[in-house]
Amino acid sequence: MNVDGISGSTRTVADQASCHTVDGAVVAFVAQHGTAPTTIKQLSPYVKGDISAYRIVGGRAAGPGC
Repeated sequence: MNVDGISGSTRTVADQASCHTVDGAVVAFVAQHGTAPTTIKQLSPYVKGDISAYRIVGGRAAGPGC
């Protein structure tokens, strides 16, 4: 059994954010700023993990799983 390979894959998946996570960050951004974000970079402070696969369309997350 390749324990190092499995744990490396687990960390990679854990570092990736979901669509639900990004939508939650949008809600937090709106609550703090009173307006919807226009770029995904604006959400970085609200999310742990990689959100680079997502974008903001009409004030909502768009990307994998959305």
